[in-house]
Amino acid sequence: MERFTTEKVDGDSEILTINMGPSHPSTHGVLRVVLQLDGETVVKATPHVGYLHRGMEKIAENKTYHQFIPYTDRFDYLAPLSNNVGYVLAVEKLLGIEIPPRGQFLRIMICELSRIAAHLVFVGTMALDIGAGTVFFLSFQQREYLYDIFEKLTGARFTNSYTRVGGVARDIPDGWIEMVRKFISTLPKEIDDYDRLLTRNRIWLGRTQNVGVISADDAKDFGLTGPNLRGSGVEYDVRRAFPYTGYENFDFEIPTGTVGDAYDRYLVRMEEMRQSVRIMRQALSRLPDGPVSADAPKIFLPQKEKVLTKMEELIHHFILITESFDAPEGEVYNSIEAPKGELGFYIVSKGGKSPYRLRIRSPSFNNLQALPKILVGRLYSDAVATIASLDPVLGEVDR
Repeated sequence: MERFTTEKVDGDSEILTINMGPSHPSTHGVLRVVLQLDGETVVKATPHVGYLHRGMEKIAENKTYHQFIPYTDRFDYLAPLSNNVGYVLAVEKLLGIEIPPRGQFLRIMICELSRIAAHLVFVGTMALDIGAGTVFFLSFQQREYLYDIFEKLTGARFTNSYTRVGGVARDIPDGWIEMVRKFISTLPKEIDDYDRLLTRNRIWLGRTQNVGVISADDAKDFGLTGPNLRGSGVEYDVRRAFPYTGYENFDFEIPTGTVGDAYDRYLVRMEEMRQSVRIMRQALSRLPDGPVSADAPKIFLPQKEKVLTKMEELIHHFILITESFDAPEGEVYNSIEAPKGELGFYIVSKGGKSPYRLRIRSPSFNNLQALPKILVGRLYSDAVATIASLDPVLGEVDR
């Protein structure tokens, strides 16, 4: 792969073709963008993906419904708990089962904690890309506290796989609620600190305002969702438009921008973290008692304590693990409001233990479609800020 080439146009003018990525640190993964530059001005931008392709959709068709859950951790690997919920909701829609209220509340809580975790990475890495190193260290400190919370709940820090078809793996452990309360009580002050460091900073404003502008019409045409769509002024949020797991019972605002530039996308994510804290407080104050999984013994694994002490439960566990469950024939699509946007799963079942076909609607893939349009006419340095403001994760682009 050549690093750059030149081409003469209009007399002495030269068009320089360079590769930005796939190993450039500001491409947030393995994104390659071929840029054609006239001086420092971008005249054409062509994204190239596929460097992380793992064939996840085909893997799903060769795994049982339960076996595929850990693979969803590897899509947007900054919010694995949220990915789990999106996939499992689609399977439960196919099976026609609904989990009890406590399980639904726990799913909402892990989804909102995942949103905060992903947006903390966004704020820190976007600031670092533009040259503001302090915010990176501050935001990642808070993310480490979240890792402690996730580890306490699931036993893992990064790829968690807590959700199960029919519920969640286990109820919350002792002391977990206190950890969450402490975190959400201190986070708003931390967000205010990021706000003071960035939001009115003259350099930050110069690097983000009127950079990477996407109009509302263009955002809809390109299929953008999540904060990138809302940054362009379109008030669309799956949690409000198509509520799931009880989101209709929660009070929260949907922040939107007015210009649709990198600055608006930053402001939207900052406010979304505050709204997630608001949702978490409501969930903690109203967390119901009761089971965390549906009464569906042919689908949901028995409790671990019973597996270790009773022969019948051990056999039950063995049968579900080795043979899984049969799903009915049918087609379903279900989506959630993941941190990056609308994450959807389309499942075609012909019966049996695995999907006949599974397709994933990943938000980062659609969000990157706007790059060729919004980079043209801007400076090369603006490409870094623009890509950072779209907040792509290549794990879900390539799948």
